[in-house]
Amino acid sequence: MKKVLIAGESWINITTHIKGFDSFQTTVYKEGVKYIRNAFELAGYEVTHIPNHLAATEFPDNMEELGQYDIVALSDIGSNNLLLSQSVFSDGRQKSNKLELLYDFVTKNGKGLLMIGGYMSFAGYDGKARYGETILQKILPVSILKHDDRQEFPEGCRPLVCEEKRDHPVLEGIKEWPVILGYNKTVADRPGAEVLSTVEGDPFIAVSEPGNGRCAVFTTDCAPHWCTEEFLKWEGYNRLWKNMGSWLTHCE
Repeated sequence: MKKVLIAGESWINITTHIKGFDSFQTTVYKEGVKYIRNAFELAGYEVTHIPNHLAATEFPDNMEELGQYDIVALSDIGSNNLLLSQSVFSDGRQKSNKLELLYDFVTKNGKGLLMIGGYMSFAGYDGKARYGETILQKILPVSILKHDDRQEFPEGCRPLVCEEKRDHPVLEGIKEWPVILGYNKTVADRPGAEVLSTVEGDPFIAVSEPGNGRCAVFTTDCAPHWCTEEFLKWEGYNRLWKNMGSWLTHCE
């Protein structure tokens, strides 16, 4: 059984309750991984999820551990979570660069890397995700902006399949997209990359084949809020991730 590692897709909400003179805070932990996790599991993959708050300590820091996976999906997880472990940030000790490991995971080991959109993907909110400043920019099929890249469409916008790419395996069985509420703006200027679908003239799905492996980007959420209820209930949702998994693992 092929294995998928999904990193990210979690957050903690902190709420301040003010009751006149008095105030207090409550916290709640949430995950948005269930939709895409279910899609990959239905397609026959074994899925491991590492949430944001555990990525610094639990994301593999050597190729022996990372190499057991066939696909790594980064979804709404900023690059700092993978670069700054406590031993590096707090103790000033050297550790392996997990993004360099991912680079080798793709280019040398022939595996698949998928980046999914969100407030902490690509450049992200206030540019804090900052993947454009990392080694992954060399293999991703789009160029990442140097500033806040969020494109908000509360009224909704609809991605379009590129007609000349309609026969690509990732798009098999997909004819029309549901509405989304936003995405990360990127630039389609990477040599050898293919844009399969666009939204508002920007890349929506793009793919590349760096070295021995494959990379893909999906520039909107795989869960709310950018991913609408219509999108999640759409019959093509599970098909998309099945197609994506097959292409990333050279099984199309």
